[in-house]
Amino acid sequence: MPRKLQNEDSLLRKIADTSRSSQGQGAGQSVALGIGDDAALFRPKPGHEIVLTCDWFLEGTHFLREKHPPDAVGWKCLARAVSDVAAMGGMPRCFLLSLAMPETHTGLWLDLFLGGLRRASRKFQCVLAGGDTTRRDKILINITVVGEVRAGSAVLRSGARADDILYVSGRLGEAELGLQILRRTKGATSKNNQLTRKHLYPEPRLALGQWLSKKGLATAMMDLSDGLSSDLPRLCAASAVGARLEKVKIPQVQPRDLALKHGRDPLQLALHGGDDYELLFTVPPRKAKLLPKSFRGAALTPIGKITQERVLPVLEKNGRASRFTPGGWDPFRRNCRHGQDLNLTGCAAVQMGTILGAVFGRFTQPA
Repeated sequence: MPRKLQNEDSLLRKIADTSRSSQGQGAGQSVALGIGDDAALFRPKPGHEIVLTCDWFLEGTHFLREKHPPDAVGWKCLARAVSDVAAMGGMPRCFLLSLAMPETHTGLWLDLFLGGLRRASRKFQCVLAGGDTTRRDKILINITVVGEVRAGSAVLRSGARADDILYVSGRLGEAELGLQILRRTKGATSKNNQLTRKHLYPEPRLALGQWLSKKGLATAMMDLSDGLSSDLPRLCAASAVGARLEKVKIPQVQPRDLALKHGRDPLQLALHGGDDYELLFTVPPRKAKLLPKSFRGAALTPIGKITQERVLPVLEKNGRASRFTPGGWDPFRRNCRHGQDLNLTGCAAVQMGTILGAVFGRFTQPA
């Protein structure tokens, strides 16, 4: 990779120039003062609350420098954080970028990274308002997104009630399978492969989250970043409820043979695969008829029901309940499949029943 002498000021100018070219008409109206001062000034719309979220994107943990295209790293680091805003029914407005990188990557790699970031910024109508840069051997990225939601209309994790129907958008496990294909591919990765695109260029369900909030349909919601088996207990814990999950209804990679071809069980991918950035949400039975079967091309699938009893059984095809085993991504648990941290999903083989009780308090497992 060509090397060009850079200092912090020249890097900031490059980033600022890229961000200015990404601002579409009206995209930056909420940013009263952006890059160029000690801090940015944000102007929320009247009658709205501010949504704040941040997200790490780390080389060796979330992406591999030699495998992940720089533009995909730029796109995904913003998409991941924007997905948190989508999960509350909010609208992203601006973001802060903190970037640490080696001097060797301040040329072409950075240009491509900023290109992907610029495209994501335009797509999500979320402009760069500031940030920080420094030098480090590995690439470390932190994104802070500022968004808005109409006052009192944010959809939280804590609103689920007994008898609510549990839904997911899209299909689950595709991003994890895309990661496995990426890891085994020699040379350049095809950007036309649907599965690798789901992993490299995820699209947060912003429009769906906003629609569910505006219509008052969802009682609780979160995005699926760590895998259904890890994220569902978090929603249940926040709402002080349980859930009954039906395995046969969970939307999986299609066709199934595609997953089997790569030595993966599509159901295990759907349960434990992370990085999908689909929405997991609950809807009262009386409002379920107002939900379409799909929203802008993404299927909306009922996969279970919220229960008052704080247990998480999984119903098999024969109606019998099996043990619910969280096996999604956990940055503090070493990956047992690959023997390293990079995985983005976790390991379904790890039995986490005892940990579930420790983390989520009074949850119990079915016998």
